[in-house]
Amino acid sequence: MTTILKMNGIRKEFPGVVALDGVDISLEEGKVLALLGENGAGKSTLMKILSGSYQPDGGSIEIFGKKVEIKNVTHARELGISIIYQELSLSPNMTVAENIFALYEPVKYGLIDDKAMNRQSQALLDELGISISPTALVKELSISNQQMIEIAKAISSDPKIIIMDEPTSALSSKETEILFNIIRKLKSKGCSVIYISHRMEEIFEITDSVSVLRDGKYIGTVETNDTTSDQLITMMVGRSMDEIYPVKDFPYVRDEALLELKGYHLQGKYHNVSFTVRPGEIVGLYGLMGSGRTEIAQGIFGMLKKEQGEMFINGKKVEVDNPSTAIKNGIAFVTEDRKHEGLVLSGSVYENTTIANLNKVLNKFKLIKHNKEVEITKRHVESLKIKTPSIYQTVNKLSGGNQQKIVLAKWFEIEPDILILDEPTRGIDVGAKFEIYKLMIELAKKGVGIIMISSELPEVLNTSDRMLVVRDREIVAEIKNPKETTQEKVMNYITSEKASHV
Repeated sequence: MTTILKMNGIRKEFPGVVALDGVDISLEEGKVLALLGENGAGKSTLMKILSGSYQPDGGSIEIFGKKVEIKNVTHARELGISIIYQELSLSPNMTVAENIFALYEPVKYGLIDDKAMNRQSQALLDELGISISPTALVKELSISNQQMIEIAKAISSDPKIIIMDEPTSALSSKETEILFNIIRKLKSKGCSVIYISHRMEEIFEITDSVSVLRDGKYIGTVETNDTTSDQLITMMVGRSMDEIYPVKDFPYVRDEALLELKGYHLQGKYHNVSFTVRPGEIVGLYGLMGSGRTEIAQGIFGMLKKEQGEMFINGKKVEVDNPSTAIKNGIAFVTEDRKHEGLVLSGSVYENTTIANLNKVLNKFKLIKHNKEVEITKRHVESLKIKTPSIYQTVNKLSGGNQQKIVLAKWFEIEPDILILDEPTRGIDVGAKFEIYKLMIELAKKGVGIIMISSELPEVLNTSDRMLVVRDREIVAEIKNPKETTQEKVMNYITSEKASHV
Protein backbone atom coordinates (compact mmCIF):
# COMPACT_ATOMS: atom_id res chain seq x y z
CA MET A 1 0.00 0.00 0.00
CA THR A 2 1.39 3.40 -1.04
CA THR A 3 1.45 6.29 1.42
CA ILE A 4 0.47 9.37 -0.57
CA LEU A 5 0.69 11.95 2.26
CA LYS A 6 2.53 12.41 5.54
CA MET A 7 2.16 15.47 7.76
CA ASN A 8 4.67 15.32 10.62
CA GLY A 9 4.80 17.51 13.74
CA ILE A 10 2.64 20.26 12.23
CA ARG A 11 2.45 23.35 14.44
CA LYS A 12 0.43 26.54 13.95
CA GLU A 13 -0.03 29.49 16.29
CA PHE A 14 -2.40 32.44 16.14
CA PRO A 15 -2.36 35.41 18.54
CA GLY A 16 -3.18 34.00 21.97
CA VAL A 17 -3.80 30.40 20.86
CA VAL A 18 -1.87 27.31 19.73
CA ALA A 19 -4.12 25.91 17.01
CA LEU A 20 -1.95 22.88 16.18
CA ASP A 21 0.65 21.37 18.49
CA GLY A 22 2.79 18.76 16.71
CA VAL A 23 0.09 17.00 14.68
CA ASP A 24 0.89 13.86 12.63
CA ILE A 25 -1.38 12.30 10.01
CA SER A 26 -0.82 10.00 7.04
CA LEU A 27 -3.00 9.06 4.08
CA GLU A 28 -2.90 5.96 1.89
CA GLU A 29 -3.50 6.02 -1.85
CA GLY A 30 -7.12 5.29 -2.82
CA LYS A 31 -8.36 5.45 0.79
CA VAL A 32 -10.73 7.71 2.73
CA LEU A 33 -9.42 9.09 6.04
CA ALA A 34 -11.90 10.69 8.44
CA LEU A 35 -10.56 13.61 10.47
CA LEU A 36 -12.53 13.98 13.71
CA GLY A 37 -12.42 16.47 16.55
CA GLU A 38 -14.53 18.97 18.44
CA ASN A 39 -14.96 22.49 17.10
CA GLY A 40 -11.66 24.30 17.56
CA ALA A 41 -9.69 21.02 17.68
CA GLY A 42 -7.63 22.15 14.67
CA LYS A 43 -9.14 20.15 11.81
CA SER A 44 -9.85 23.05 9.45
CA THR A 45 -6.53 24.74 10.30
CA LEU A 46 -4.63 21.56 9.44
CA MET A 47 -6.47 21.27 6.13
CA LYS A 48 -5.85 24.94 5.30
CA ILE A 49 -2.15 24.24 5.72
CA LEU A 50 -2.38 21.23 3.42
CA SER A 51 -4.34 23.22 0.82
CA GLY A 52 -1.93 26.17 0.90
CA SER A 53 -4.12 28.77 2.63
CA TYR A 54 -1.95 28.82 5.79
CA GLN A 55 1.76 28.32 6.32
CA PRO A 56 2.79 26.07 9.23
CA ASP A 57 5.03 27.38 12.00
CA GLY A 58 6.70 23.98 12.32
CA GLY A 59 6.71 20.42 11.00
CA SER A 60 6.99 18.90 7.54
CA ILE A 61 4.80 17.62 4.69
CA GLU A 62 5.63 14.73 2.33
CA ILE A 63 3.71 13.81 -0.82
CA PHE A 64 4.62 10.43 -2.34
CA GLY A 65 7.69 10.42 -0.08
CA LYS A 66 8.98 13.78 -1.29
CA LYS A 67 9.20 16.67 1.18
CA VAL A 68 7.30 19.74 -0.05
CA GLU A 69 6.59 23.28 1.15
CA ILE A 70 3.11 24.23 -0.03
CA LYS A 71 3.43 27.93 -0.78
CA ASN A 72 -0.16 28.81 -1.70
CA VAL A 73 -3.46 27.45 -3.02
CA THR A 74 -2.21 27.44 -6.62
CA HIS A 75 0.86 25.44 -5.62
CA ALA A 76 -1.36 22.96 -3.74
CA ARG A 77 -3.47 22.50 -6.86
CA GLU A 78 -0.32 21.87 -8.92
CA LEU A 79 0.64 19.19 -6.38
CA GLY A 80 -2.76 17.53 -6.89
CA ILE A 81 -4.48 18.77 -3.72
CA SER A 82 -8.03 20.12 -3.84
CA ILE A 83 -10.39 21.24 -1.06
CA ILE A 84 -14.11 21.65 -0.50
CA TYR A 85 -14.47 24.24 2.26
CA GLN A 86 -17.04 24.08 5.05
CA GLU A 87 -18.35 27.51 4.04
CA LEU A 88 -19.37 28.13 0.43
CA SER A 89 -16.78 30.06 -1.58
CA LEU A 90 -18.55 30.42 -4.94
CA SER A 91 -19.08 33.70 -6.80
CA PRO A 92 -22.88 34.20 -6.79
CA ASN A 93 -23.05 36.39 -9.91
CA MET A 94 -21.13 33.90 -12.06
CA THR A 95 -22.50 30.82 -13.79
CA VAL A 96 -21.97 27.25 -12.63
CA ALA A 97 -19.39 26.66 -15.39
CA GLU A 98 -17.56 29.92 -14.63
CA ASN A 99 -17.27 28.89 -10.97
CA ILE A 100 -16.08 25.37 -11.77
CA PHE A 101 -13.31 26.63 -14.06
CA ALA A 102 -12.52 29.94 -12.29
CA LEU A 103 -8.91 30.96 -13.07
CA TYR A 104 -8.48 27.80 -15.19
CA GLU A 105 -10.89 28.53 -18.05
CA PRO A 106 -10.32 26.87 -21.45
CA VAL A 107 -8.93 29.42 -23.91
CA LYS A 108 -9.27 29.76 -27.69
CA TYR A 109 -7.43 32.44 -29.69
CA GLY A 110 -6.43 34.11 -26.43
CA LEU A 111 -10.04 34.41 -25.22
CA ILE A 112 -12.09 32.34 -22.79
CA ASP A 113 -13.88 29.61 -24.75
CA ASP A 114 -17.37 29.71 -23.21
CA LYS A 115 -18.69 26.88 -25.38
CA ALA A 116 -15.87 24.56 -24.39
CA MET A 117 -16.22 25.57 -20.72
CA ASN A 118 -19.96 24.86 -20.73
CA ARG A 119 -19.44 21.58 -22.60
CA GLN A 120 -16.73 20.39 -20.20
CA SER A 121 -18.81 21.46 -17.19
CA GLN A 122 -21.84 19.55 -18.48
CA ALA A 123 -19.71 16.44 -19.02
CA LEU A 124 -18.33 16.70 -15.48
CA LEU A 125 -21.77 17.26 -13.93
CA ASP A 126 -23.19 14.31 -15.90
CA GLU A 127 -20.31 12.08 -14.81
CA LEU A 128 -20.92 13.02 -11.18
CA GLY A 129 -24.69 12.58 -11.42
CA ILE A 130 -25.42 16.24 -10.67
CA SER A 131 -28.51 17.58 -12.49
CA ILE A 132 -27.70 21.31 -12.71
CA SER A 133 -27.30 23.45 -15.83
CA PRO A 134 -23.76 24.79 -16.37
CA THR A 135 -25.24 28.13 -17.52
CA ALA A 136 -27.31 28.69 -14.35
CA LEU A 137 -26.30 31.60 -12.12
CA VAL A 138 -25.03 30.36 -8.76
CA LYS A 139 -27.12 32.92 -6.83
CA GLU A 140 -30.27 31.30 -8.24
CA LEU A 141 -29.36 27.87 -6.86
CA SER A 142 -30.35 26.44 -3.48
CA ILE A 143 -27.66 26.13 -0.81
CA SER A 144 -27.57 22.35 -1.37
CA ASN A 145 -27.06 22.75 -5.13
CA GLN A 146 -24.33 25.31 -4.49
CA GLN A 147 -22.61 22.71 -2.31
CA MET A 148 -22.79 20.20 -5.16
CA ILE A 149 -21.09 22.77 -7.43
CA GLU A 150 -18.34 23.21 -4.81
CA ILE A 151 -17.80 19.45 -5.01
CA ALA A 152 -17.69 19.49 -8.82
CA LYS A 153 -15.24 22.42 -8.77
CA ALA A 154 -12.88 20.58 -6.42
CA ILE A 155 -12.94 17.45 -8.58
CA SER A 156 -12.52 19.30 -11.91
CA SER A 157 -8.72 19.52 -11.50
CA ASP A 158 -8.42 15.70 -11.29
CA PRO A 159 -6.75 15.81 -7.84
CA LYS A 160 -4.73 13.09 -6.15
CA ILE A 161 -5.86 14.26 -2.70
CA ILE A 162 -9.24 15.86 -2.08
CA ILE A 163 -10.20 17.41 1.26
CA MET A 164 -13.91 17.48 2.11
CA ASP A 165 -14.73 19.74 5.08
CA GLU A 166 -18.32 19.03 6.21
CA PRO A 167 -19.41 18.38 2.59
CA THR A 168 -22.90 17.10 3.48
CA SER A 169 -23.90 19.85 5.93
CA ALA A 170 -26.28 21.38 3.36
CA LEU A 171 -27.15 18.21 1.43
CA SER A 172 -30.30 16.09 1.42
CA SER A 173 -30.05 12.32 1.91
CA LYS A 174 -30.35 11.83 -1.87
CA GLU A 175 -27.56 14.32 -2.56
CA THR A 176 -25.43 12.74 0.17
CA GLU A 177 -25.74 9.39 -1.60
CA ILE A 178 -24.65 11.07 -4.86
CA LEU A 179 -21.59 12.39 -3.02
CA PHE A 180 -20.79 8.94 -1.61
CA ASN A 181 -20.98 7.47 -5.12
CA ILE A 182 -18.57 10.19 -6.27
CA ILE A 183 -16.17 9.29 -3.45
CA ARG A 184 -16.31 5.60 -4.43
CA LYS A 185 -15.46 6.53 -8.04
CA LEU A 186 -12.56 8.68 -6.83
CA LYS A 187 -11.23 5.80 -4.73
CA SER A 188 -11.39 3.43 -7.70
CA LYS A 189 -9.18 5.86 -9.63
CA GLY A 190 -6.60 5.97 -6.84
CA CYS A 191 -7.66 9.37 -5.47
CA SER A 192 -7.42 9.74 -1.69
CA VAL A 193 -9.94 11.66 0.42
CA ILE A 194 -9.66 13.40 3.78
CA TYR A 195 -13.22 13.57 5.09
CA ILE A 196 -14.24 15.92 7.92
CA SER A 197 -17.70 15.36 9.39
CA HIS A 198 -19.49 15.33 12.73
CA ARG A 199 -22.02 12.77 11.45
CA MET A 200 -21.00 9.38 12.78
CA GLU A 201 -23.19 7.41 10.38
CA GLU A 202 -21.29 8.95 7.46
CA ILE A 203 -17.92 8.12 9.02
CA PHE A 204 -18.84 4.45 9.28
CA GLU A 205 -20.36 4.29 5.80
CA ILE A 206 -17.69 5.92 3.65
CA THR A 207 -14.29 6.00 5.45
CA ASP A 208 -11.49 3.47 5.86
CA SER A 209 -9.75 4.94 8.91
CA VAL A 210 -10.20 7.76 11.44
CA SER A 211 -7.65 10.21 12.87
CA VAL A 212 -8.71 12.23 15.91
CA LEU A 213 -7.54 15.67 17.06
CA ARG A 214 -8.27 17.27 20.44
CA ASP A 215 -7.29 20.80 21.47
CA GLY A 216 -4.79 21.03 18.62
CA LYS A 217 -3.09 17.73 19.46
CA TYR A 218 -3.04 14.41 17.62
CA ILE A 219 -4.81 11.73 19.69
CA GLY A 220 -4.61 8.68 17.45
CA THR A 221 -5.73 6.80 14.33
CA VAL A 222 -7.99 3.74 14.21
CA GLU A 223 -9.41 1.57 11.44
CA THR A 224 -13.09 2.42 10.93
CA ASN A 225 -14.15 -1.24 11.00
CA ASP A 226 -12.36 -1.77 14.32
CA THR A 227 -13.96 1.03 16.34
CA THR A 228 -17.33 2.29 17.57
CA SER A 229 -18.96 5.71 17.77
CA ASP A 230 -18.63 5.65 21.58
CA GLN A 231 -14.88 5.04 21.33
CA LEU A 232 -14.47 7.85 18.79
CA ILE A 233 -16.48 10.26 20.96
CA THR A 234 -14.28 9.40 23.95
CA MET A 235 -11.16 10.11 21.86
CA MET A 236 -12.66 13.42 20.68
CA VAL A 237 -13.81 14.86 23.99
CA GLY A 238 -11.46 13.12 26.43
CA ARG A 239 -14.35 11.66 28.38
CA SER A 240 -17.19 9.21 27.79
CA MET A 241 -20.60 10.58 26.92
CA ASP A 242 -23.21 8.30 28.40
CA GLU A 243 -26.02 10.24 26.78
CA ILE A 244 -26.03 12.14 23.49
CA TYR A 245 -29.33 13.84 24.36
CA PRO A 246 -29.95 15.38 27.81
CA VAL A 247 -33.25 14.52 29.48
CA LYS A 248 -36.10 17.04 29.33
CA ASP A 249 -38.53 15.78 31.96
CA PHE A 250 -41.43 18.15 31.24
CA PRO A 251 -43.45 18.55 28.01
CA TYR A 252 -44.25 22.23 28.64
CA VAL A 253 -44.49 24.79 31.46
CA ARG A 254 -48.13 25.76 30.98
CA ASP A 255 -50.85 24.01 28.96
CA GLU A 256 -51.85 27.06 26.95
CA ALA A 257 -51.01 28.46 23.52
CA LEU A 258 -48.01 30.78 23.51
CA LEU A 259 -47.91 30.91 19.70
CA GLU A 260 -50.82 29.94 17.48
CA LEU A 261 -50.97 30.00 13.68
CA LYS A 262 -54.27 29.66 11.84
CA GLY A 263 -54.28 29.09 8.09
CA TYR A 264 -50.93 30.77 7.45
CA HIS A 265 -50.44 30.79 3.69
CA LEU A 266 -48.08 32.21 1.05
CA GLN A 267 -48.48 30.72 -2.41
CA GLY A 268 -45.47 28.68 -3.45
CA LYS A 269 -43.81 28.95 -0.02
CA TYR A 270 -46.08 27.54 2.71
CA HIS A 271 -49.69 26.41 2.51
CA ASN A 272 -52.47 26.55 5.13
CA VAL A 273 -50.16 26.13 8.12
CA SER A 274 -51.89 25.80 11.50
CA PHE A 275 -50.29 24.75 14.79
CA THR A 276 -49.60 25.90 18.35
CA VAL A 277 -46.54 26.08 20.59
CA ARG A 278 -46.92 26.08 24.38
CA PRO A 279 -44.62 27.81 26.88
CA GLY A 280 -41.63 25.55 27.53
CA GLU A 281 -42.47 23.22 24.66
CA ILE A 282 -39.96 22.18 21.98
CA VAL A 283 -41.79 21.56 18.70
CA GLY A 284 -39.74 19.82 16.03
CA LEU A 285 -40.33 20.66 12.38
CA TYR A 286 -39.09 17.93 10.05
CA GLY A 287 -39.20 17.49 6.30
CA LEU A 288 -36.90 16.79 3.40
CA MET A 289 -34.98 19.62 1.74
CA GLY A 290 -37.38 21.70 -0.33
CA SER A 291 -40.39 20.58 1.72
CA GLY A 292 -41.07 24.12 2.96
CA ARG A 293 -39.91 23.69 6.56
CA THR A 294 -37.57 26.71 6.48
CA GLU A 295 -40.15 28.80 4.60
CA ILE A 296 -42.66 28.18 7.40
CA ALA A 297 -40.11 29.53 9.90
CA GLN A 298 -39.40 32.51 7.65
CA GLY A 299 -43.14 33.19 7.46
CA ILE A 300 -43.43 33.26 11.25
CA PHE A 301 -40.47 35.64 11.45
CA GLY A 302 -41.83 37.96 8.75
CA MET A 303 -39.12 37.24 6.19
CA LEU A 304 -41.72 35.70 3.86
CA LYS A 305 -44.86 37.71 4.62
CA LYS A 306 -48.06 35.66 4.60
CA GLU A 307 -50.91 36.38 2.19
CA GLN A 308 -53.57 34.78 4.39
CA GLY A 309 -53.92 33.54 7.93
CA GLU A 310 -53.67 34.74 11.51
CA MET A 311 -51.04 34.69 14.25
CA PHE A 312 -51.81 34.85 17.97
CA ILE A 313 -49.24 35.34 20.75
CA ASN A 314 -50.57 34.71 24.27
CA GLY A 315 -54.08 34.84 22.81
CA LYS A 316 -53.61 38.27 21.23
CA LYS A 317 -53.77 38.63 17.45
CA VAL A 318 -50.58 40.16 16.01
CA GLU A 319 -49.39 41.12 12.54
CA VAL A 320 -45.78 40.21 11.76
CA ASP A 321 -44.86 41.97 8.52
CA ASN A 322 -41.07 41.83 8.81
CA PRO A 323 -38.29 40.64 11.17
CA SER A 324 -38.40 43.92 13.09
CA THR A 325 -42.04 43.42 14.11
CA ALA A 326 -41.28 39.77 14.87
CA ILE A 327 -38.55 40.77 17.32
CA LYS A 328 -40.86 43.37 18.91
CA ASN A 329 -43.37 40.57 19.46
CA GLY A 330 -40.76 38.40 21.19
CA ILE A 331 -39.84 36.13 18.27
CA ALA A 332 -36.20 35.27 17.49
CA PHE A 333 -34.91 33.27 14.51
CA VAL A 334 -31.55 31.48 14.35
CA THR A 335 -31.05 31.05 10.61
CA GLU A 336 -29.50 28.00 8.94
CA ASP A 337 -27.21 30.23 6.82
CA ARG A 338 -25.01 31.78 9.49
CA LYS A 339 -22.48 33.14 6.97
CA HIS A 340 -24.90 35.36 5.03
CA GLU A 341 -27.82 35.91 7.41
CA GLY A 342 -26.61 35.30 10.95
CA LEU A 343 -23.28 37.07 11.39
CA VAL A 344 -21.27 40.14 10.50
CA LEU A 345 -18.16 38.15 9.60
CA SER A 346 -15.83 41.16 9.79
CA GLY A 347 -17.19 42.07 13.23
CA SER A 348 -15.80 40.93 16.55
CA VAL A 349 -17.22 38.29 18.88
CA TYR A 350 -18.58 40.96 21.24
CA GLU A 351 -20.11 43.04 18.43
CA ASN A 352 -21.96 40.05 16.99
CA THR A 353 -23.15 38.90 20.41
CA THR A 354 -24.78 42.23 21.36
CA ILE A 355 -25.93 43.51 17.95
CA ALA A 356 -29.48 42.15 18.17
CA ASN A 357 -30.26 43.96 21.43
CA LEU A 358 -28.31 47.21 21.56
CA ASN A 359 -30.71 48.68 24.14
CA LYS A 360 -28.98 46.52 26.76
CA VAL A 361 -25.62 48.19 26.14
CA LEU A 362 -26.70 51.84 25.66
CA ASN A 363 -26.51 54.47 28.40
CA LYS A 364 -29.06 57.28 28.88
CA PHE A 365 -27.28 59.32 26.21
CA LYS A 366 -27.67 56.43 23.71
CA LEU A 367 -23.94 55.76 23.75
CA ILE A 368 -22.59 52.22 23.89
CA LYS A 369 -21.28 51.08 27.28
CA HIS A 370 -18.34 48.91 26.29
CA ASN A 371 -17.99 47.37 29.75
CA LYS A 372 -21.57 46.09 29.40
CA GLU A 373 -20.76 44.59 25.98
CA VAL A 374 -17.78 42.83 27.54
CA GLU A 375 -19.83 41.54 30.49
CA ILE A 376 -22.60 40.12 28.28
CA THR A 377 -20.21 38.55 25.78
CA LYS A 378 -18.01 36.89 28.42
CA ARG A 379 -21.10 35.34 30.00
CA HIS A 380 -22.13 33.74 26.70
CA VAL A 381 -18.59 32.68 25.80
CA GLU A 382 -18.43 30.81 29.10
CA SER A 383 -21.92 29.27 29.02
CA LEU A 384 -21.67 28.16 25.37
CA LYS A 385 -17.99 27.18 25.66
CA ILE A 386 -17.09 29.33 22.65
CA LYS A 387 -13.44 28.80 21.73
CA THR A 388 -11.90 32.17 20.88
CA PRO A 389 -8.56 33.75 21.84
CA SER A 390 -10.40 36.97 22.69
CA ILE A 391 -13.85 38.55 22.53
CA TYR A 392 -12.19 41.06 20.20
CA GLN A 393 -11.40 38.36 17.63
CA THR A 394 -13.26 38.76 14.31
CA VAL A 395 -15.71 35.90 13.84
CA ASN A 396 -14.42 35.05 10.36
CA LYS A 397 -11.31 33.67 12.08
CA LEU A 398 -13.31 31.18 14.19
CA SER A 399 -14.36 27.65 13.30
CA GLY A 400 -17.82 27.09 11.84
CA GLY A 401 -19.09 25.54 15.05
CA ASN A 402 -17.97 28.48 17.16
CA GLN A 403 -19.55 30.87 14.66
CA GLN A 404 -22.83 28.99 15.13
CA LYS A 405 -22.57 29.36 18.90
CA ILE A 406 -22.18 33.14 18.49
CA VAL A 407 -25.36 33.25 16.39
CA LEU A 408 -27.12 31.45 19.25
CA ALA A 409 -25.65 33.83 21.82
CA LYS A 410 -26.89 36.83 19.82
CA TRP A 411 -30.48 35.65 19.85
CA PHE A 412 -30.40 34.29 23.39
CA GLU A 413 -29.47 37.80 24.51
CA ILE A 414 -32.78 39.34 23.37
CA GLU A 415 -34.54 36.89 25.74
CA PRO A 416 -37.29 35.90 23.29
CA ASP A 417 -40.62 34.34 24.17
CA ILE A 418 -40.55 32.26 20.98
CA LEU A 419 -37.27 30.94 19.57
CA ILE A 420 -37.01 29.42 16.08
CA LEU A 421 -33.87 27.33 15.53
CA ASP A 422 -33.14 26.33 11.92
CA GLU A 423 -30.38 23.69 11.86
CA PRO A 424 -28.94 24.88 15.21
CA THR A 425 -26.34 22.10 15.42
CA ARG A 426 -25.24 21.94 11.78
CA GLY A 427 -21.45 21.59 11.63
CA ILE A 428 -21.16 21.32 15.41
CA ASP A 429 -19.41 18.45 17.18
CA VAL A 430 -21.19 16.00 19.46
CA GLY A 431 -19.97 17.64 22.68
CA ALA A 432 -21.14 21.09 21.59
CA LYS A 433 -24.47 19.64 20.45
CA PHE A 434 -25.05 18.33 23.97
CA GLU A 435 -24.40 21.83 25.36
CA ILE A 436 -26.87 23.39 22.94
CA TYR A 437 -29.54 20.80 23.78
CA LYS A 438 -29.06 21.65 27.48
CA LEU A 439 -29.41 25.36 26.72
CA MET A 440 -32.64 24.67 24.85
CA ILE A 441 -33.98 22.88 27.93
CA GLU A 442 -32.89 25.76 30.20
CA LEU A 443 -34.74 28.23 27.96
CA ALA A 444 -37.79 25.96 27.94
CA LYS A 445 -37.77 25.90 31.77
CA LYS A 446 -38.11 29.70 31.63
CA GLY A 447 -41.22 29.35 29.48
CA VAL A 448 -39.68 29.98 26.06
CA GLY A 449 -41.50 28.19 23.24
CA ILE A 450 -39.04 26.62 20.81
CA ILE A 451 -39.50 25.57 17.19
CA MET A 452 -36.56 23.45 16.01
CA ILE A 453 -35.85 22.53 12.39
CA SER A 454 -33.23 19.90 11.62
CA SER A 455 -32.16 17.64 8.74
CA GLU A 456 -31.09 15.03 11.30
CA LEU A 457 -34.18 12.96 12.05
CA PRO A 458 -32.75 11.30 15.21
CA GLU A 459 -32.07 14.79 16.59
CA VAL A 460 -35.68 15.91 16.03
CA LEU A 461 -37.09 12.70 17.51
CA ASN A 462 -34.92 12.88 20.63
CA THR A 463 -35.15 16.60 21.43
CA SER A 464 -38.78 17.42 20.58
CA ASP A 465 -41.82 17.25 22.85
CA ARG A 466 -44.05 17.26 19.78
CA MET A 467 -43.19 16.95 16.11
CA LEU A 468 -44.70 18.29 12.89
CA VAL A 469 -43.90 16.61 9.56
CA VAL A 470 -43.75 18.86 6.48
CA ARG A 471 -44.27 17.72 2.89
CA ASP A 472 -45.06 19.80 -0.22
CA ARG A 473 -45.06 22.99 1.90
CA GLU A 474 -47.82 21.69 4.20
CA ILE A 475 -47.91 20.10 7.64
CA VAL A 476 -49.04 16.53 6.92
CA ALA A 477 -48.57 14.87 10.31
CA GLU A 478 -48.42 15.69 14.00
CA ILE A 479 -46.51 13.27 16.25
CA LYS A 480 -47.34 13.73 19.93
CA ASN A 481 -44.65 11.42 21.35
CA PRO A 482 -41.61 11.71 19.06
CA LYS A 483 -39.29 9.75 21.36
CA GLU A 484 -41.58 6.72 20.99
CA THR A 485 -41.75 6.99 17.19
CA THR A 486 -39.42 5.26 14.72
CA GLN A 487 -37.63 6.92 11.84
CA GLU A 488 -39.45 4.55 9.47
CA LYS A 489 -42.85 5.87 10.61
CA VAL A 490 -41.78 9.46 10.01
CA MET A 491 -40.52 8.64 6.52
CA ASN A 492 -43.83 6.92 5.81
CA TYR A 493 -45.63 10.17 6.63
CA ILE A 494 -43.34 12.01 4.23
CA THR A 495 -43.96 9.58 1.36
CA SER A 496 -47.65 8.88 2.11
CA GLU A 497 -50.44 10.96 0.61
CA LYS A 498 -52.51 10.80 3.78
CA ALA A 499 -52.10 13.25 6.68
CA SER A 500 -51.74 11.78 10.15
CA HIS A 501 -52.04 12.76 13.80
CA VAL A 502 -50.49 10.26 16.19
